[in-house]
Amino acid sequence: MGAKGSFSLSSLYSKFRNEIAAGGAVGDPNAIKNNSATTLTTVFVVVGLLAWLGVKNPWSLVFVAGLIVSVFLHELGHFVTARRTGMKVTQFYMGFGPRVWSTRRGEVEFGVRALPIGAFVRIVGMNNLDDCDPADEPRAYRQQSYPKRILVITAGSIMHMIIAAVLFIGVYATAGRFGDTKELLVYGAPAASSPAEQIGLQAGDQILAINSTEITSRPELIQAIIANKPGDSVTVVFKRGDQTFSERTNLISNPVNSKVAFLGVSTDSYQYVRQSIFGAARYGLYDVVTSVRASVGGVFVVVNPVNIFSNVTADDPDPMTRPTTVVGASQIGGEIGRSEGLKGVLILLAGVNVFVGVFNMLPLLPFDGGHAAIATYERFRSRRGRVYRADVGKMVPVATTVVALLVMLLFAGLYLDITSPIG
Repeated sequence: MGAKGSFSLSSLYSKFRNEIAAGGAVGDPNAIKNNSATTLTTVFVVVGLLAWLGVKNPWSLVFVAGLIVSVFLHELGHFVTARRTGMKVTQFYMGFGPRVWSTRRGEVEFGVRALPIGAFVRIVGMNNLDDCDPADEPRAYRQQSYPKRILVITAGSIMHMIIAAVLFIGVYATAGRFGDTKELLVYGAPAASSPAEQIGLQAGDQILAINSTEITSRPELIQAIIANKPGDSVTVVFKRGDQTFSERTNLISNPVNSKVAFLGVSTDSYQYVRQSIFGAARYGLYDVVTSVRASVGGVFVVVNPVNIFSNVTADDPDPMTRPTTVVGASQIGGEIGRSEGLKGVLILLAGVNVFVGVFNMLPLLPFDGGHAAIATYERFRSRRGRVYRADVGKMVPVATTVVALLVMLLFAGLYLDITSPIG
């Protein structure tokens, strides 16, 4: 009994080690046939969850669909570049775990697995631990030139950046980019029994002037109001659609400071401003770069065990640093969709793509960045025609630690998403 358990544990570790090294499932793809029970159960659960999500908040479903497409395009980047550079690809799977469905086209097995937490493309011969048929060795990843290996292994993250740029540019050219304008708009309902409510100001109205003072920003509005005293009469000029109104009202005392005049309206000069295609491209690429810079810092905050523990034990987790999963992300996407519509969801999706692209390039296995780091290290160690091959087996303990951290991050994020929903 003990020997059997030891053998199973050893086999499990060997499988884990081999799959980390190989970057995907290993073994004979024909050894396990598609299981109809697994297929039906997975389809029932996944379709049920998506249907529930669509009923609860359709915008959350739109966001999750966008994530699925992004994951697919990530792997498509690896797949296309590997095939174009002469490498042998044997598997392209959406999901991990038990096989739900698969089919073979030529030498590639395409399929879906039960756990929708990612995807993978299997390229033969990733490193010294990844055994492959001697006949396939010339097409193995490890036998290719450094530029080819770097292109293939970074193609997933590059694809995320392309997705983000396309989304940013598309939204900016059609719906607009959120930014400062010369239009001061009312948002939300005016304060109850305030002068703003008495003259009928509504959300979306554009405030043009207070008395003879032209207004183009919130600071100008504040200055124009506090230049008066409570009880003073002022004329508020505002625009609604194509109509302009001029209403006189008496200012009242500010609830916070009775000596300061108060109109009782919330305003903002930020709104979506439609850009030309060239302006959209300029802003889109700029926002990808700034998002990358922010994501680099964000990655180290998110994976910090101290930060994970402090958020899990906090009564009010910090929404800016707490770990989250697709559950929490879909909650955010749903709330943004309710307030901003499709453009808001797409902008969020663009930001998520940038973060995932950066996160994936951490120079540690099992991330793509780990494989890129190995290829770079091998390139520097290779001299005068002598090809150096790194012993990836020495890196498996570190990779195991990384996987354990990711599992902790997943469960911590899921716990927070359930117990302290975002939005």
